[in-house]
Amino acid sequence: MPPSRVEQIIDDLQAQGHYWFTREELARKLGKWDTATRDALRRLARQQRIARPRIGFYVIVPLEYRSAGAPPASWFIEPFMDHLRQAYYVGLLSAAELHGAAHHRPQEFQVVTDRPTRPIQVGRVRIRFVVNSRIHDVPVLEVKTATGTMLVSTPEATALDLVRYPHASGGYDNVATVLSELAEVMDPVRLASASERFPSVVARRAGFLLEQVGAGQTAGCLASRFEGAELDPQPLQPGASKRGARHDRRWGLYLNSLVEAEES
Repeated sequence: MPPSRVEQIIDDLQAQGHYWFTREELARKLGKWDTATRDALRRLARQQRIARPRIGFYVIVPLEYRSAGAPPASWFIEPFMDHLRQAYYVGLLSAAELHGAAHHRPQEFQVVTDRPTRPIQVGRVRIRFVVNSRIHDVPVLEVKTATGTMLVSTPEATALDLVRYPHASGGYDNVATVLSELAEVMDPVRLASASERFPSVVARRAGFLLEQVGAGQTAGCLASRFEGAELDPQPLQPGASKRGARHDRRWGLYLNSLVEAEES
């Protein structure tokens, strides 16, 4: 059976290194959107030629990723977020891995965006979204991917985000482990500057954890932000009791949790 017009368009897109398309783009190329088009897309999805992360957005699955059910999220995250009309950046453990801190490979692709967004599962590719309503305050880099570019938080912003969202980062033991690796690529001055865009307690927790993993010089730049300031004491571990916890006056923290980084 000769390939359908839909298949020809998909093959042409893939040949151009273009691994996604929207329903509107396909309809424009075909000059129509009808039952035959929907049937062709369903057939191609059953054959694992395409995947659909959300209604109206399709990902082309090259042969080498058929068993996974989708290419890596980095191949399509930029056009996908554009399709959703949402600001975003790749962050947390996924950003840390891109910056060379990958003690444990993340089990999901983590994206920060400006509104609640349901997780995505396409094949074995899982994308998890974390909400930051002040997303434009976070310093980012444009990073090249196999198919284009994507926005990624800087090493310094990544470190602060890991501390800010511990539940998405594997808890503070894992955060400390990743910080010990990120410290090698972070610029202390840029870290102090980035911290001004984060809540004070996040910067203080980050500074304390950096000291715990032997990155005292990097932590020192954060500490300079609070010199002479009267700090409102906060718990190191958010949500946990601070009863009986020692008060660390340098960082204005109640040490209500024992944090242990894994050895590299």
